[in-house]
Amino acid sequence: MAEMLKSVAVTLVLCSLVPCAWGLACWDTCGNLQVKYPFGTGPGCGDPRFQSSVSCVNQKLMFTSHSGSYLIVSIDYTNTVIYVADPRMSTCMEMQQSGSFGLDWTAPFKLKNDVFVLLNCSASSSLYNPQSFLCDTGSAHICTSLYTCPGVQGLGIPQFSPITSCCVYTPVNLGSANEVNLAKLGCESYTSIYNFGDDTTDPLRWRYGIKLQYNYNLDNNNFPSACADCEKSNGICGFTSPYNSFVCVCKNGVNTTTDCYGQVSYFSRGTSNGSAATALWLTGFVLAIPSIWRFVLQFL
Repeated sequence: MAEMLKSVAVTLVLCSLVPCAWGLACWDTCGNLQVKYPFGTGPGCGDPRFQSSVSCVNQKLMFTSHSGSYLIVSIDYTNTVIYVADPRMSTCMEMQQSGSFGLDWTAPFKLKNDVFVLLNCSASSSLYNPQSFLCDTGSAHICTSLYTCPGVQGLGIPQFSPITSCCVYTPVNLGSANEVNLAKLGCESYTSIYNFGDDTTDPLRWRYGIKLQYNYNLDNNNFPSACADCEKSNGICGFTSPYNSFVCVCKNGVNTTTDCYGQVSYFSRGTSNGSAATALWLTGFVLAIPSIWRFVLQFL
């Protein structure tokens, strides 16, 4: 009991000197990416509907679905688009056996103009069923270009081979499982192209990756507008249990229901506000010590 009270006392004293972040630990960056609503860097940050899909792991912003976790390489907040990289996806320079890619039904994401190309597919694949032919024959030139890539040899396919084992799978049909299941489709690998640049015949200049559109205006129109005010005040949008209510997380560790205007940053430096705050903490520190120890000593 005595040791526990001593620990409490030390904690209270330290919090007098350096305010403890009783609020949420939310950050506006993850690695080199800016993180804004609807995304968050940890529990209680951003929009609750995105919590299971996007997270900051070891300073890398990751997108997660039932098929795996993928690095988010960039975010276009204006057009509500994220770009993710699948490390097992093939590109012109390196082709390899890939896993499947899928989206969770409950997650607010959908594919955005991606061109999925399935590679080294078996002749018996359901893709080539005459009753439900799933390959875009009008885009066969994409397969032709890809099979000129040096990386195609990584799939055991000689360069400039016939493109009979290649399928431009567009528009992408994710099916009832909401995924491109390579094993089921009888293909060894896939690539996704979201931008052909200024030369649709040069696969070395194409941009490979998965472009996902996100939608956050689902059922709570007040959340985005409240969040805009929060971010303007240099706060970070978050939510709190038990009802996922909106909170604005300020950089001094305080959570508010509106914005961070008027909140003094505990960590400001070189400003009059920072000096005043520091003086206030030191005063509180000096005044708090005798009272805290008197409280502890009565139990010893």
